[in-house]
Amino acid sequence: MSSASPVSDIVVTSLDGEQALAAVDALADVLIDCVEGGASVSFMLPLTRERATAFWRKVADGVARGERVLLVARRAADTTGGGGICGISGIVGTVQLILDLPENQPHRADVAKMLVHRSVRRQGVAQRLMAALDDAARAHARHVLVLDTVTGGDAERLYQRSGWQRAGDVPKFALMPDGEYCATTFYYKHL
Repeated sequence: MSSASPVSDIVVTSLDGEQALAAVDALADVLIDCVEGGASVSFMLPLTRERATAFWRKVADGVARGERVLLVARRAADTTGGGGICGISGIVGTVQLILDLPENQPHRADVAKMLVHRSVRRQGVAQRLMAALDDAARAHARHVLVLDTVTGGDAERLYQRSGWQRAGDVPKFALMPDGEYCATTFYYKHL
């Protein structure tokens, strides 16, 4: 995909449990697109809509319980109007901050499911999500963040530009959606 100018009409917001539940179908669209595009994000091909929506319902439950923060990137035109979340189909990206960790890690959070729809990649969406993630972590008094990503993948450049430090690689840690092994690189960031 060619580089394009940054998407100027994208806004990043945090969803509460009810809003997350209302966004399940739109989030499933992004997840399915990413997996079909080859992203190793815990799912194998073919990823059915049933499996994708079931995953996002579990995430929405976790958001409602305060176990995680769910951030979404969507077009600004889709964030206004009556009746709560409008234009939920305008979601083009998402990331999660997992807060539910052991009691000896109250200062830490895990980052999960950084997903950007292929139609808007390389346009600054992921960078905006990561900046909002840092803000959410600070708001929850979390100053050590940890994530993992496919070794050598495009996301590594994003994380390094965003101040993340490489901790190490694990060969054959996971599978790509097509069943091939992939190594995983772990990163951390101190805020």
